[in-house]
Amino acid sequence: MATLDKFEEMVQNIFEKLPKVFGEKVDNVHIVVEDSPSSDTIKKVCSGKSALLGLYQGIPLTQRGSWYGMYPTIPDTITLYKNNIEAVCTTENDLYDRIEEVLLHEIGHYFGMSETQVRNAMKHYQSSTN
Repeated sequence: MATLDKFEEMVQNIFEKLPKVFGEKVDNVHIVVEDSPSSDTIKKVCSGKSALLGLYQGIPLTQRGSWYGMYPTIPDTITLYKNNIEAVCTTENDLYDRIEEVLLHEIGHYFGMSETQVRNAMKHYQSSTN
């Protein structure tokens, strides 16, 4: 549906449009785009290969103690799975909206939100933007 460059551009635009109160707090996080999750990732998260749209891996902000950053720390990673996201979209507008949804969902996990909290926050966010 979109070239890798176009997909990554959408991700960057969405991230840059985050409210400053959130965007400024995202620290030491690497956002990557991969075609599909690896079989190891699928096993780790117990998901179907096509069902996983994104994944946050790292130490959530709420669990970072005073020790965090005292030594070199590997960046957290938010991975968006391009092929899986595109598979559930029919138009470029759908694609943009789904990328936004997945990215915000994974950023919610970065902020320490549980799956239920993220889903509830996404419902609130979507109703406020429509």
